Amino acid sequence: MTCCGCGDNDQHDRENEHSSNSQEDFDLLPQEYDPKYGEPILYDRKFKGPLSRRSCTDIPCLIIFLAFLGAWGYIASYAFKNGDLDKLLKPTDSLNRKCGIDSSVTNEPYLFFFDLGKCIDPLVPITGCPTPQVCVRQCPSESFFYEQEKGKSFDELRRKLVCLPDVKLFTKNDIDAAIRNNQCASWYIPSKPFSNRCVPSTVSLNGNTAKAFKEFQQFSGTGDIPNIEEILNFDFEGFGQQVVEDINNSWFSIFLGLLAAMVASLIFIVLMRWIAAPILWFSILGALTALGVGIYYVTLQYVYWKANPIAPSHSFNVSSKFRSLLQDSTTWLVIDIVLAVVFLVIFLMVVFLRKRIVIAIALVKEGSKAVSSMFSTVFFPILPWALYILAIGFAVATGLFLLSIGSPHFKVYRTSNFTSEVCACSGPGQEYNTMLATCDPTIFRQNCVIQGTSSPCVSTGCFFDQIVHPPLVNYFMAYNVVGFIWIAFFISALGDMVLAGVFATWYWSIHKSDVPYFVLTRSLFRTIFFHVGTLAFGSLILTICRVIRLILEYIDAKLKKYDNAFTRAILCCMKCFFWCLESFLKFMNKNAYIMCAIHGKNFCSSAGDAFNLLMRNFLRVIALDKVTDFLFFLSKLFLTAIAGAVTYFYVQSYPENVTVNFIAVPVTIVVIGTFLITTVFFGVYSMAVDTLFLCFLEDIERNDGSEEKPYLMSKSLKRILNKRNVIPKNQYR
Repeated sequence: MTCCGCGDNDQHDRENEHSSNSQEDFDLLPQEYDPKYGEPILYDRKFKGPLSRRSCTDIPCLIIFLAFLGAWGYIASYAFKNGDLDKLLKPTDSLNRKCGIDSSVTNEPYLFFFDLGKCIDPLVPITGCPTPQVCVRQCPSESFFYEQEKGKSFDELRRKLVCLPDVKLFTKNDIDAAIRNNQCASWYIPSKPFSNRCVPSTVSLNGNTAKAFKEFQQFSGTGDIPNIEEILNFDFEGFGQQVVEDINNSWFSIFLGLLAAMVASLIFIVLMRWIAAPILWFSILGALTALGVGIYYVTLQYVYWKANPIAPSHSFNVSSKFRSLLQDSTTWLVIDIVLAVVFLVIFLMVVFLRKRIVIAIALVKEGSKAVSSMFSTVFFPILPWALYILAIGFAVATGLFLLSIGSPHFKVYRTSNFTSEVCACSGPGQEYNTMLATCDPTIFRQNCVIQGTSSPCVSTGCFFDQIVHPPLVNYFMAYNVVGFIWIAFFISALGDMVLAGVFATWYWSIHKSDVPYFVLTRSLFRTIFFHVGTLAFGSLILTICRVIRLILEYIDAKLKKYDNAFTRAILCCMKCFFWCLESFLKFMNKNAYIMCAIHGKNFCSSAGDAFNLLMRNFLRVIALDKVTDFLFFLSKLFLTAIAGAVTYFYVQSYPENVTVNFIAVPVTIVVIGTFLITTVFFGVYSMAVDTLFLCFLEDIERNDGSEEKPYLMSKSLKRILNKRNVIPKNQYR
């Protein structure tokens, strides 16, 4: 057997190795093994790296996984067959009439809310909101405040009023009573359709409007005025329009920034094959410098706004709130403290890990060689991402259709706090003197009157609340959530094992130039044909842990109203424990996939072999593997900071005729995009390093550098780790 990565004779290697390593470096990676975790892997002359002859692993789990997917497919077909998205997407008024669809409201496609302050919730299309809602022909194009306009004629008032169906208005006294009982909207503002629902346009709260609110509050006795002011002050359109304008005006800069980030990541990976040490040290210093500059700039802002305070804005306008936040010295102080803590932590880690960083750089360089030699691996994450998108689309579509299955549920809402009427129904004999009682709209309209009279209820109504799902549908929705979590972990595991097979093939090749063609494709098909069960097993373990965490979050949300300190402490400890457990399982699963890619064993055997191998070399794990993760993080941080800074100064240099309302919009998009791009590229890089690290640990256990058992690690790794092969020069690559 020959060795790779050695180009000089044994004596020359020995001289270079001893001259380039101190005894301290050698002591940093001791070779003693803890017998508690088994004996070192024995030499096997037949071992040539990842096995080509394999058998299927974890077949029972594969069967369970396929059965689970089959059941998930059945649930999806049931949802698509019985669900109706119109129940969720099409607006429904208080009488459960679909605006623009039902025969009685065919020409009224838009939904109008009496009090939008009760409807600021993204789940309103599903859960509804406790305010009267009616279908209208068009959304209001002007403002209306009854207290300001009640002096006008009956015809003019009637034209402007928006009322519930079947409200009888013959005189101004009828209008006054309908307003009091909230059968007609007492106010509204200019609105525009959004998803066939009337949402406010850009308006401002002027003095007359504020006066009208005070008069209205005295008149009706309601306590909803703060919600009304929030609605009027909140710029629904303005902020969104400004953000869209900023994207339109700076789209080319955003595109160039993201393109430059991708090119920089590729160049970064290629250059690290030859100058890994300078680039990584430059990244470390660059990240510290960027943090230092950020601390300096934020400190200047803090000092300035501390000396020149501005009264905070109480407006609910997003733009005003954002500007007010940036003009608050406390904001800059918090940012300054966070940046200072991050800078100090990174600086101390660099100081105390500087010697381990030198050793880890050699492993990073090996990862760069592997990635550069098989450059197609850089673009492999496109496949898992495409599978992620398909899984998300399937799960979301199934969930929406399931949510639409069920019957409408109605509750009693008091439309006015001005009266204390008791609404009694002659049919069921139930008194509706409390809110949220279940009701039937037909029975309510026909049989319910004010107690002691024959008059229909006016301040109490039976309105649509939400869709009530059958118990089976609730179970199906929970199944859909679990299915998405499992398939997401499975896709991640598939990507890890395919890349592990590629990089392990590269490491165990005696001559790196002899790596087989289409090694990525071979690894993909090998994983799919033999190890889907193993992937399903590992991802199932993580799924169980994640589901437990979700259950704990649900319990925590339910128990918050009891304000029990002991319960909160117990739940906090449990959530922390399962978070740590999930992180540990992710680490072990990745290493189990690597061992399975190399040896073709089942999940339990691969996980046990990986755990024992890592524990026998625990200090090496700390000294190499975890430090490389730290280096990758700093590299991503450096590239992201550079992209954000360049975008910031480039956008600032725009000519005067190009306006950007919020410079943070393009900068934020570029920063987030750059971090995602670098995460994709360095994710491949990280998998390469993790795979080569396990191969390296196995290499030093299998082999001893003798002529019969030479190390297969590269020359640079042998040098930095004080290893050498005793092999004639002509057998080196």
